[in-house]
Amino acid sequence: MISERSSWLWRARRIQPLPVLIAAVAVALAALGRDGLAALAWQRAAIESGEAWRLVSGQLVHLGIGHLLLNLAALAAAMALFTGFRTRDWAGSFACSGLAVAAGLWWASPGLAWYAGLSGALHGVYVAGAVAWLWQGERGGWLLAAGLVAKLAWEAWAGPSALSETLTGGAVVTAAHLYGALGGLAWGLAGRPGGAGYNDGPAARDSSPGHDNAS
Repeated sequence: MISERSSWLWRARRIQPLPVLIAAVAVALAALGRDGLAALAWQRAAIESGEAWRLVSGQLVHLGIGHLLLNLAALAAAMALFTGFRTRDWAGSFACSGLAVAAGLWWASPGLAWYAGLSGALHGVYVAGAVAWLWQGERGGWLLAAGLVAKLAWEAWAGPSALSETLTGGAVVTAAHLYGALGGLAWGLAGRPGGAGYNDGPAARDSSPGHDNAS
């Protein structure tokens, strides 16, 4: 009982505030409803007219509750997997991924008019986490990296699944996943997530105490 409680306390102490804050912001913006979505979503015409904040805010708003819950679940899973991430790792991976999504959608997807969702940046977080595990020689890093590559390759070849579009309530922009992944890869290679002392892959945790477009 004591060791189990210690394990939970150990994990609680390692929860980083930044992903929690991002989740809270996404929930708060969802409470604004369709008006908030219209005002903050990534819209090419609006950005061209000077509403540059949409490059960032568009990645924090969602099409509806289903879309929001999917991305919050993915964020929660990332927090559970990458408990060794420090604040700089969360900030770096989200910043690089978010910038890559914003830049990629703007320059590499000139035909895209409308977009919303956090999953592009989340793909980058997962890639950065996989690279962090690989830096430490964790075999789980190869498994995670292979899974991500397979997912991105499948989306590039076959496009989004019908189920994902049903759950999100709109057309899934799979290009955003690729752009975010590239941003996460850049952070993983240049930022060395977790630093020299990082050791939080699966093996380390085992030995520790206890027509809308979406993404």
